[in-house]
This record gives sequence, C-alpha cells and structure tokens, in this order.
Amino acid sequence: MRSITHLLRDIISKRKMIWDLAKADFRKRFVGSYFGIVWMFVQPIVTVLIFFFIFQLGMKSTPPVPDTPYVIWLIPGLVPWFYFQEALLGVTNNLQEYNYLVKKVVFPVELLPIIKVLSSLFVHFCFLLIMAVVFLVAGYTPKISWIQVFYYTAGATVLALGLGYITSSVNVFFKDMSQIVGICLQFGMWLAPIMYWDGMFTQEHPWMAPIFKLNPFYYIVAGYRDSMLTGNAFWERPLNTLYFWIVTIGIFYIGLKIFNKLRPHFSDVL
Repeated sequence: MRSITHLLRDIISKRKMIWDLAKADFRKRFVGSYFGIVWMFVQPIVTVLIFFFIFQLGMKSTPPVPDTPYVIWLIPGLVPWFYFQEALLGVTNNLQEYNYLVKKVVFPVELLPIIKVLSSLFVHFCFLLIMAVVFLVAGYTPKISWIQVFYYTAGATVLALGLGYITSSVNVFFKDMSQIVGICLQFGMWLAPIMYWDGMFTQEHPWMAPIFKLNPFYYIVAGYRDSMLTGNAFWERPLNTLYFWIVTIGIFYIGLKIFNKLRPHFSDVL
C-alpha cells in the first residue's frame, strides 16, 4: 500500500496545483463554443427524455418503488453513470492530452487522472443540484439520506480512478484502448442496471441476482436510489458495501501499480 500512501501525500502537498489545473481543465472544454457550458447539460437531458418517452410513455414501465414515476426513478441511476462515464473516458485519454506535462521530469504524472476526475466532479455537482431541484418540483420532501449521495459519489470516484489508472497507462502504448473503453461503457450502462429494474429478471431467475451484483457499479446505482427515493442507509447493505470496497480498493491498488510500472516509458512513447 506504499504507492497509495505516497499518492495521498502528493495530493495533500500539491492540492493547490491540482485545484488550479482542474479548474483550467473544466474551462478549457468550452473554449470557442458559442453556447459554452450549456452543451454540458444537453446530452444528459436528451438521454433522460429519450428513455422517458420509450419506457414510461411507450412501454408503460413501472419502477419497483411504489407511486414513483419512471423518470424520477431513472434520474438517480443516470446521474452517477454520466459522471463515471465522463471521468473514465477523460482519464483514459488524459496522458495524451497533457503529454507536455508527462515529459516534464519533475511533474508528478500520477496526479493527472485526479485532475481530470476533479474536473468531471464540477459537472457532477451541477447535476446533483439539478436532481435535487427535480425531486423538489415533483413534490418530494427532502430527506437526510439525500446527503448520502456524496458518499456514493466518493465510491464512484475511487472506482473511476482505479480503472482510469489502468486504461490511461495502457492507452499510451495501445491507442485503441479509448475506443474499447467507450464500447465497454455502452455495455456497462445496461449491465448496471440503470434503465430497468433487475427484478424483471431475478424474480423468474433468482440465480441471476448475484450476477447483477458482481458489477461494482450496481452498488452505486442502488445507493443513489436508496438515498433519493427510499431513504435507506448504506450500512443497511453490509455485504454489498463490503464487496464494493474490497473490489474497488483492489482495482485502485492494481491500477496504481500498473501505472507506476509503466510510467518511466510514457515520455519515450508520447
């Protein structure tokens, strides 16, 4: 665990630099765009509307939470997924994007994925605010459990970073990695599950329930819905919580080890 300890020390000692670079990365996305930050919200909103028309109006889907419109049940699943997807794709490509920093001997390259994830967090916090407003407009009373989404956001962050350390380091040598990640994320959105209730399958085929829960992001999606809709606390899922953190910390540790092992060769390839 020495590599994780070293990374934490770097984060603390260079926190101002990380913050400044993350803000610059966030602003850079919208340079030269007429509508600027508006584009940040267009695709997610369009996605929600498409699923609303297909599943709620077309297929008359009924979520497992009683007296809950499908779109209200859908949003807490999509919001963390949009963040995870953006963060992982951004981290996968960030070494090429910041190759001028990678080539600087004194720059701590392992901080670049954190800068990219922090930039994605700015967007995610905007969506958390929008989600809360949608729930209030829909007539939902705020619950203390809403605060829990920050815990699940932290879980999604560690998972995205762990996977990102692997994909970003491999992407330096194997340029097709970003396309592979994009395809895997398309499958992952359906395997989470986000648009449908896993009980649609597990009621008739109980053996499928553990298969769904093998996906660590299942825990994040279920946690957001617990927080926003049912009010359940994360400690009410002790086995799922234990499994998620064991897998996520394991991925993070392995990812950081791979990143550090390949790091001496980054500047030669880039």
